[in-house]
Amino acid sequence: MNWDRLFEDLEGQLASEWEAERAALDAESERVRISQLALRTRLRAMSARRASIVIELANGRRMPVILRTVGADWLAAEISTALGALASRSMLVVPLRAIQSLGSDHGMLLSSLEEDADPPSILRERMTLGFVLRDLARRRVALHLTTTRGDDVHGTIDRAGADHLDLAVHDAGTARLASAVQSFRIVPFEALVAIRLAGDQRL
Repeated sequence: MNWDRLFEDLEGQLASEWEAERAALDAESERVRISQLALRTRLRAMSARRASIVIELANGRRMPVILRTVGADWLAAEISTALGALASRSMLVVPLRAIQSLGSDHGMLLSSLEEDADPPSILRERMTLGFVLRDLARRRVALHLTTTRGDDVHGTIDRAGADHLDLAVHDAGTARLASAVQSFRIVPFEALVAIRLAGDQRL
């Protein structure tokens, strides 16, 4: 009997079994890791890559956007609006609970599963939708609100509470002056589907 050949065969068999066991453990570890991934984590990975995605909102509307940033319970994305031969960019803020689905290419879908190399901004992670809306109210930013009922109104947020905001409704392109305000609305945060910042306003 060729003992050297026998031992080599045994070593090869043992190495193969160890490799198979390690691969099985790696696969199981990866399954466990993915099972613990939150939507926000994947969105954060996409926003780091400035992903082009299509958001389907709770009111059935689909919007192609470029993902910019993710907060505690919202995301901000850039949208393009065609104006004849021209195009303008504006910012869209969407509560995460208003998202029905996200369309993406397969490569971006897979890359959003990868480990996050850069730690997220702790401050941004803690910014809630209410915090963002209060900042918009403080800066008197003109915006469009879209609600779950399908309303699309333009105005300026006068104030934002814990779970609602007060909106002064006025025409687009006009300042929030007493003479320009047509009505006032109290809108619960739960009714918000999207907030589009008018013109070149940014967060």
